[in-house]
Amino acid sequence: MKLVADTSGLVSIASTAAARQKLLPVLLDSYEVTVPQQVIDELEATGQYEDEHATAASAVLDNRTQLTATAVDPDPMFPLDDGENAVVQLANRLDAPFCYCDEYTQLSLIHASLSATRLVTTPRLLKAFVVRGEFSNDTAVKLLEDIADARSWSGNAYVQQATQLFEEPE
Repeated sequence: MKLVADTSGLVSIASTAAARQKLLPVLLDSYEVTVPQQVIDELEATGQYEDEHATAASAVLDNRTQLTATAVDPDPMFPLDDGENAVVQLANRLDAPFCYCDEYTQLSLIHASLSATRLVTTPRLLKAFVVRGEFSNDTAVKLLEDIADARSWSGNAYVQQATQLFEEPE
C-alpha cells in the first residue's frame, strides 16, 4: 500500500534510537513509501547538522533504497514550503491512500488540500501499528512519548489529544 511521506514524518519516525530500531523498519516494510525529490533534498540538508534531527534524517537516508523518490513540480500558488507542497501534489497525483506528515502547524491546510488521501500523523501511524499487532499499546505509548520529547511536542494540542487513542477502555 502506498504512503506518501513528508520530511517531518520521516524525521519523527527516526527521531530516537528506539524509533529508528523499531518504527522505521516497520514503516518501510509495511508500505511503499513514496516521496517527492524535495523530501530527499530536505533530508539531505537536515542531515548536515549535528543534532537529533540530523541523526534521524541520516537514518532515513541510510534506507533510501526502500523509498521511491519521484520528481514533482510544486504548485507555485500553494502556501506551503516546497516539501509539503510537493507531498500534497504527489499524494493527489498518485491517489495515494495515505499521506504521512507531522507538520502540525499546517495540518488543516494539508488535510483540506488532499483529494482522496487520508492524512496520517505519527500518533495515528503508531495506533495503526498497534491495531495490526506490530506493537503493544504500552510500547507505542512509550515510543510516542519519546518521539514527542525529541520533537519538542510536549505542548502540542494535537499530540496531546491524539494520545487518547492509546487509552485503554475501562
